[in-house]
Amino acid sequence: MHVLLVGSGGREHALAWKLSQSPLVDSLSIAPGNPGTAEFGRNVDIDPDDIRSLVDYAKRKDVGLCVPGPELPLTKGLANALHDAGIPCFGPTEFCARLEGSKAFAKEVMLETGVPTAHFASFEDFRQARDFVRETGAPLVIKADGLASGKGVIICESVQRAEHVLEQVMVHKEFGGAGDKVVIEELLVGEEVSFLAFCDGETSAVMPTSQDHKPVGEGDTGPNTGGMGAYSPAHILPEDHYETVRRQVIDPVLSYMRAKGHPFVGVLYAGLIITADGAKVLEYNVRFGDPECQPLMMRLDSDLAEIMLACTKGGLNGTSVSWKPETALSVVLSAKGYPGPCSKGMRITGIERAEAPGGVKVFQAGTDLNGEGNLVTSGGRVLNVTALGKGLERAREAAYKAVEAIDFEEQYCRFDIGQKGLKWEPEEESL
Repeated sequence: MHVLLVGSGGREHALAWKLSQSPLVDSLSIAPGNPGTAEFGRNVDIDPDDIRSLVDYAKRKDVGLCVPGPELPLTKGLANALHDAGIPCFGPTEFCARLEGSKAFAKEVMLETGVPTAHFASFEDFRQARDFVRETGAPLVIKADGLASGKGVIICESVQRAEHVLEQVMVHKEFGGAGDKVVIEELLVGEEVSFLAFCDGETSAVMPTSQDHKPVGEGDTGPNTGGMGAYSPAHILPEDHYETVRRQVIDPVLSYMRAKGHPFVGVLYAGLIITADGAKVLEYNVRFGDPECQPLMMRLDSDLAEIMLACTKGGLNGTSVSWKPETALSVVLSAKGYPGPCSKGMRITGIERAEAPGGVKVFQAGTDLNGEGNLVTSGGRVLNVTALGKGLERAREAAYKAVEAIDFEEQYCRFDIGQKGLKWEPEEESL
């Protein structure tokens, strides 16, 4: 089977690495890919948002499965176009992708299905939103309705801060059209955890929990990023609670979408916050997280292509979905200045040395090859240094030892990835 993987980041490198291990996959194309994905297949110069070109390529190459990595192609109807062409797609249709493409839509679905979440209100008029903030008070959270690369959620501790954020988002268009509408909701207190599930339109198979680290600075300080690191499992949500949470936050959405005539196929990602009143949903995504995908792929002990194909055929039940018992942790190496402007073209060395001990994989995100064929930086998040270990502490040690082996100018990372998870570790795993 020829598989087409869409995307170019660390998530896609991890998916390419795992898909290439399947005996079902004869060949792999990645659009557009990066130097890391080229090790496992053929990179093709097609923009992930160019739906027509992606479908044309899939038809021309007799693709047996398409795997979209990022959310934007899904919100633009890639799955719909592939279905029309008779090509299986491991990803939801445009209607379902609104769960991520519109915060307001997702909140309305949660309200209708009884999914536990924060109280909220949606606004398209700046003055009405400002008046609501003045009446409600702070603290509160303001979210740009549309896609904003993971940076459109702002916590406001004061009314003055909230008014300023509303003006920046709705009037000055800090996030472009994503801020034409905003969701304002109560601030929930607790620790966040990512809860993902494979879905075939009717049934689901949950993945082990993971925890992302969004702020750029240690101690969760500074502006939000696309993610500075992640680990799995996150024991703040114990495994014996998975089934309860699945019934609360995954199954109701699958039932809703099926009733609307749009069965949800792909990955449904519930961003949870563990409050004193239990788990509540902060947001839904409709694809693997980045960087949560990297530790999850390190831990997956089953055939990823087989799982994805089963989901596209409504046959997830009876398909093996098993996980390695070890903990996996991924540290993002970024260019200095991220999430703001960053320098590019810095030569990267030490990846082979970092991977040499085994149990470590360095997934490439913002990389390119220069005229001399050397690997160089090309974006904010450059590498995802991902390690397996028996328990979180050993996974952290292995990942940060590998980080020390890698070098590029103006390299930056957080050194506290996974640290807050240590307090939730079972005693036998912390030894």
